[in-house]
Amino acid sequence: MSHTPSGTIRVLLVDDQELIRRGFQLVISSEDDLEVVGEAGTGAAAVEAAGLLQPDVILMDVRMPEMDGIEATRRIARLHPNSRVIILTTFDLDEYAFAGIRAGASGFLLKDAKPDELLSAIRAVHAGDAAVAPRITKRMIELFGDQLPQPGTENDTQDVSGHGTGKLDVLTEREREVFIAMAQGLNNSEIAQTLFLSESTVKTHVGRVLLKLELRDRVHAVILAHQLKLV
Repeated sequence: MSHTPSGTIRVLLVDDQELIRRGFQLVISSEDDLEVVGEAGTGAAAVEAAGLLQPDVILMDVRMPEMDGIEATRRIARLHPNSRVIILTTFDLDEYAFAGIRAGASGFLLKDAKPDELLSAIRAVHAGDAAVAPRITKRMIELFGDQLPQPGTENDTQDVSGHGTGKLDVLTEREREVFIAMAQGLNNSEIAQTLFLSESTVKTHVGRVLLKLELRDRVHAVILAHQLKLV
């Protein structure tokens, strides 16, 4: 059964160890709605492949020769914003995972994640969600929050509260409620129950919030909400 009505989710695998790429490929290729369209063993090759292949989702290792996964993620986020990056990491709160989020990744995944977790992460990121539990994102903010840039455009000012408050003015009252619920770590189903809405309505509101606030995904929505001290 396909999880994406619009078609197959195209995945690029980036890791300097062929054995790891092969393992991911076996898992991903077993699904009807997922397809591995390419592989890369260095950060530089990943940036080039992203441009040539235009993948929907990129699984990105961090420690690689020539160019590391963080710099590759930064360049891909700037040059190919439609490609979502999932950082592959060894530990839950790895400093590299955090650096990847700062660089524009949509989440991170443990290298030894179970096949179901890998597949769920790819589908979630493709759907515009985050491939990391919001509660873990909040913990990352608590640990590294002072290092965070303002989410959104590169021209954002350093006056986080002043600038951010202006940004929130573009939200309707309901969208603001959804935004705060997202920041509290609620998924779409939980938001629907809390605000007495249908899940499809919540999904629409989430999409509008991300669009209006110029945020890549839920991870960056949580970061912004914490910077504005809304939660």
